[in-house]
Amino acid sequence: MSLCATASREATEPLAGTAATARTWLLVEQTGPWGAKALTASHLDPALGRALETAAKGTGVRVALIRRPGRHADRHDATRHRLFLAHTAPGRSWIRTTTVTDPQTALGLDFAALGAGEHGDLWEPYTGEPLVLVCTNGKRDRCCALLGRPLAADLAAAGTEVWEVTHIGGHRFAPTLFVLPYGYAYGRTSLSLAADAVAAARSGRIALDHCRGRSTWDRPAQAADLAVRELLGEDRADVLDVVRTDRLLPQPPSPQAPTRPQAPAPSPGGSTSPQDPKPPHDTTSRDTAPHDTAVTGEEAPAWTVTVAHSDGRAWRVTVEQRADGAPAPASCGAPLAPPARMAITAVTATEDSPALSG
Repeated sequence: MSLCATASREATEPLAGTAATARTWLLVEQTGPWGAKALTASHLDPALGRALETAAKGTGVRVALIRRPGRHADRHDATRHRLFLAHTAPGRSWIRTTTVTDPQTALGLDFAALGAGEHGDLWEPYTGEPLVLVCTNGKRDRCCALLGRPLAADLAAAGTEVWEVTHIGGHRFAPTLFVLPYGYAYGRTSLSLAADAVAAARSGRIALDHCRGRSTWDRPAQAADLAVRELLGEDRADVLDVVRTDRLLPQPPSPQAPTRPQAPAPSPGGSTSPQDPKPPHDTTSRDTAPHDTAVTGEEAPAWTVTVAHSDGRAWRVTVEQRADGAPAPASCGAPLAPPARMAITAVTATEDSPALSG
C-alpha cells in the first residue's frame, strides 16, 4: 500500500513552513466518526458546520472538531461538548474553554475579534497542561489514521492532555502534532519527540526538531521564524515575532541594464486596514501563492520577511518557494508532483546580529 507519508519521508521533504495557518483556533468536541470534511460530515449538525465555516471565513479563526483518543463508536447520544478557543500570536497567546450542551452556542462568537486576539473575558481561562492535538482523520487521509491514532493513544496513556483533531494540514507529514497555546506544529512525530514538544511548551519554549512552523503566520513567515531560531539556537516561544512580510516581484528587463534579480514591493498584508482584523503588530502578508503545489509557467514567488527579537534585534529573511524536490503525492491517492517548499536564501541582521546566507 502506497502512503503519502512514506513518499514524503523518502524524498526528505523539508518540514519548515508547512503548518496550517490560523491566528486563532476554535475546537469543538464531537464524538463519533468523522467524514473527510468533518464539519459537515459527522454527528455535528451539518447546517451548524457550514455556518461555522462561513462565520470564520476571513477572520483568522480556524474551526476543527476534536475528540478524546480511543474507540469511536457510532454514537449519537453525546450531551456535552467541550469547546476551546486558542489564540497563538507571540506574547498574546491564550486559551479559553467551556462545556456546552448545544454547540450551536459557538455561532454567537465574535469571530473577527477572536481572530484579532480579543477574547473579551469569554468563558474560563484554561490553565492546565499544554493542549496537544494529533490529526487522526482517516477519512481525510489514511496516513493520519494509521500513524496518528497510535501516537494519540500512547500520549493519552502517558497522561498528556491530548485530543484527536479532524485536520491540521500536511497529511504527508503524519503523524502530525499541534501544541497550544503557542501554535507550533510538528511532523513525522515520534512519542519521544511529542514528549519533548509538550515539555518545552510547559516552560514557554518550543522543540525545534521536526518543527513545521507557528500557525499564526503564513508559510513563508513560518519558515523565516524557524530559520532565525536555527541561527540563534533560540527556543523561547514568544521572543520572536514576524513584523512584516513583503512579496518580491520580478523586475521587467531594462535596455540599459541587465535584469535585476528582484525588488521588494509591499504586500497588502504589510499594513492593517479597517477590513483587516489583524492586530497592528502582525503585518504578515496574506497575498501569498499556493504553498502545497509547485508554481509553473512563472517565476517562483519569493518574499522578504522581517523577524524581530524581543531584545530589539531584527533580521530580514529572504524566502523562495521552490519545487526542486523528488515528485511525491500531497496526500494518499493524489498524483505525483514536485512538492513546494520554502527555501531560505538569506538571513541578514538589521542591527548587530550575525548573518547567514546560502
